[in-house]
Amino acid sequence: MSELQIPLRKTALNAVHRAAKSKMVDFGGWDMPVDCCGLIAEHMAVRTAVGVFDVSHMGDIQLRGPGSLAAVQQLCMNDASKLAVGQAHYSAMLYPNGTFVDDVIVHKLSDNDYLIVINAGTREKDVEWVRKTIGHMPGVHVNDFSDYYTQLAIQGPRAAETLQKLTSTDLSTIKNYWFTWGQVCGLHNVMIARTGYTGEDGFEIYIPSDEPTSARVWGEVLEAGAEFGILACGLGARNTLRLEAGMALYGHEISDTINVLEAGLGRYAKLEKPEFVGRAALVAIEAAGGPGRKLVGLEMIERGIGRDGYTVFSVEGKRLGEITSGSPSPFLKKNIAMAYVPVEYTALDTEVAVEIRGQMVKAKVVPLPFYKRAKKTA
Repeated sequence: MSELQIPLRKTALNAVHRAAKSKMVDFGGWDMPVDCCGLIAEHMAVRTAVGVFDVSHMGDIQLRGPGSLAAVQQLCMNDASKLAVGQAHYSAMLYPNGTFVDDVIVHKLSDNDYLIVINAGTREKDVEWVRKTIGHMPGVHVNDFSDYYTQLAIQGPRAAETLQKLTSTDLSTIKNYWFTWGQVCGLHNVMIARTGYTGEDGFEIYIPSDEPTSARVWGEVLEAGAEFGILACGLGARNTLRLEAGMALYGHEISDTINVLEAGLGRYAKLEKPEFVGRAALVAIEAAGGPGRKLVGLEMIERGIGRDGYTVFSVEGKRLGEITSGSPSPFLKKNIAMAYVPVEYTALDTEVAVEIRGQMVKAKVVPLPFYKRAKKTA
């Protein structure tokens, strides 16, 4: 069977998306909605109220056993020994040269039990890498539970109010990047995590992946959020939201050709902990003076949209690099982008030029993230 003939994988909510006439696209081999109600409307719903995403295409790898902490420490760059039970953190699996296998969220289920949530388009590669890297270690059992769960992301300033209608768990007690187990929509032992990929407050819930259950919970979430104007959201809004929030996307800001220090994620690489895959390379890069290029935020000064892959030049015409992600910002009402440029061009307000349809359009370096939600006041 040729690559073009391989059928797209479906989530348990695929029929729901198609019945709602959502626009579907191939995303990493998955048949996924790119938009459900219109990208801008979905984006603004999440920024101002609440939206719900089907993110069941994400992967879930469990490491279990007395050797699980040692395995996570070898596999991932952050320091999992600092996690308490019920806590999660951002991390990444690296190749020996310090570039990305994938970025991940590590959850500590118990002292001998960790759940690693991985990206959709890299699922098979990631599972293979995990088995190859730590499968030989004693006291750890690796399970790929990716297809066991439907994962829903309920995101936005009214996310807690929406989900609270569907659970007896007091959501106010769950801090950012913590999780618990509770009853949701009548389902027992649902994992409820205060995590997300939008730059907003919100939750991700993990429910059984059978179609009837998934469709019922999806419908109940939409009903619970109706008074707040909840919208079903697709990949398009997910992308513009994470771009505004300055969050990396695999294949764009991070990849097997980009190292952690270039990506500005060095704060998550705990070089002081015992050896992990990629550590020696990062230490060597730092010892040599640091990376030669870094990821920056760009805001277009002149009229034009810097899209993914567009070339970035100095104002003198020297080629600097390429835009990794770029789009109009629905909330900020600006044209924004992220790009890798040499370190000498990373100072704030440095002017550069983006080639757009043969024309040089000015942009300037601005801080990341472009958008940061306001902290709640008492």
